[in-house]
Amino acid sequence: MRILLVASAYNSLTQRVHAELRERGHTVAVEVTLHGGDVRAAVGRHAPELVVAPMLKAVVPRDVWTARTCLIVHPGPVGDRGPSSLDWAVQEAAGEWGVTVLQAEEEMDAGPVWATATFSVPPVAKSDLYRNELADAAVEAVLLAVERFASGQYVPLDQSTLAKAAGARTRPPMRQAARRIAWADDSTDSVLRTLRAADSQPGVLDDLLGGEWFLHGGHPERGLRGRPGELLATRAGAICRATADGAVWIPELRARTGPGAPRACKLPATLALSGCPELAGLPELPSPALPPADDDSTWSDIRYREDGPVGVLSFSFPGGAMSTEHCRRLLAAYRAACARPTTVLVLGGGRDFFSNGIHLGVIEAATDPAAESWANINAMDDLVEAILTTTDRLVVSAIGGNAAAGGVMLALAADEVWCRSGSVLNPHYRRMGLYGSEYWTYSLPRRVGAAMAEQLTEEALPVTAAHAQDVGLVDRVVECAPSRFTAEVTGMAAHLATSPRAQALLAGKKAESEHREAVTPLADVRARELAHMRDIFQNPAAPYHALRRAFVRKEPAAAGRAAAGARSAPLADS
Repeated sequence: MRILLVASAYNSLTQRVHAELRERGHTVAVEVTLHGGDVRAAVGRHAPELVVAPMLKAVVPRDVWTARTCLIVHPGPVGDRGPSSLDWAVQEAAGEWGVTVLQAEEEMDAGPVWATATFSVPPVAKSDLYRNELADAAVEAVLLAVERFASGQYVPLDQSTLAKAAGARTRPPMRQAARRIAWADDSTDSVLRTLRAADSQPGVLDDLLGGEWFLHGGHPERGLRGRPGELLATRAGAICRATADGAVWIPELRARTGPGAPRACKLPATLALSGCPELAGLPELPSPALPPADDDSTWSDIRYREDGPVGVLSFSFPGGAMSTEHCRRLLAAYRAACARPTTVLVLGGGRDFFSNGIHLGVIEAATDPAAESWANINAMDDLVEAILTTTDRLVVSAIGGNAAAGGVMLALAADEVWCRSGSVLNPHYRRMGLYGSEYWTYSLPRRVGAAMAEQLTEEALPVTAAHAQDVGLVDRVVECAPSRFTAEVTGMAAHLATSPRAQALLAGKKAESEHREAVTPLADVRARELAHMRDIFQNPAAPYHALRRAFVRKEPAAAGRAAAGARSAPLADS
């Protein structure tokens, strides 16, 4: 069937729906449509049999939805209406939520229902929930709705005939007034709900050190105390701020800019505040080399736990972006983990983003973006090289969420790649105007063959976990809920560590490493890739610089470029 996806951005859900439908044999076009007129023009160009809107802020024009069926994916259960459905659900701590696929009509979110699905709401950030539990439910509902439409027999149900879910109602957009934190009165749990409901967009607007900032992300701190609202400490780029009964760690900030000024970049909090003298007086509380994974009294973006012969080195960087500093800290933790007496080391294993490669926001905000680009890619390469040259144990990359660009290539450096069934991979760099590094010219063809490697990098399209396994990009697909992924891969790794296969894999790994260094040394691979990257970084006219700026500053031009070619903004984090 010919299906047109219309979306306000080629975000994670749009990518996943695109990949799932395409891999089921449908002919799928994607258009980024910022206004109703764009929707009309897109329908005119493609003449689809069905229109699906996975994430659409624009209103579908009447002449479009009266002429053909247009299915809207609403991130709320039946009876819930409004553009901030998921924000309200997270802020109000809903235990269960839903997704409704409904037909576009005059009144927003009020059309007949084609399919629904429900999901539990764990205490995580909105963007994490959106990419995982909600995305799983949305894909289930979209596929069912498309199947029902294709049958030609199904009659969608009027919403008035369906029972409303608990808490479902018509609600206004969640404005900053509803997100305001009263630091003197709000508990840590209340502050966390507010921060999580605004992650990763739009953030919580607040006053901090004499300026106005959008706060992004929040994690509990149970040990530190102080006057509510004051800053207490820093750690790994985050700031710790006192609440009425404890404190929270805030990893990222974005400066509020005035009308007409370019949108500021979202940055690690200490980097964003680097010009504030008050920051210098705060204590830096470093984490241990391998922070224990079961310590929920404080926050660390890198964690480690050991279960017999298995070590699990997990990491969680906002938006999956890895700055130079992130890479260096993760490399130090990786080396410390390799000093432990384990047979299998699991890299990743968390429930959300694995990695999206270099940190475009930090690069854009740098005094010399070309120099920071160079430092960042070399730090990524150092990390990947350490994994590729580990021969005394098996390394497994466990991708619990999405991964893109250099983040995919980071995963491919491991001996095996295990991927949750709901993950979406973007194994390419082209849509950001980059040649790529992270030893991809060695790792990708080694796994999928030269022809498939060229197809994946040139088509620059997202692939599902199932398709990634079919082409050899990943070894195992783990069918489980996001919250179960860590436990599942830990059990699988324990089984691998005690199996006869482990020793055979280790022996083969050492032999392959010796052969590789004799034929195509890794140093040569790195030098060739970095020569291309240096030329791009040092050329002010290279498309990378404009694409990077448009992406991190959310400029309209980014949407236009996404609508062309592969419609891809693979680093999008929501």
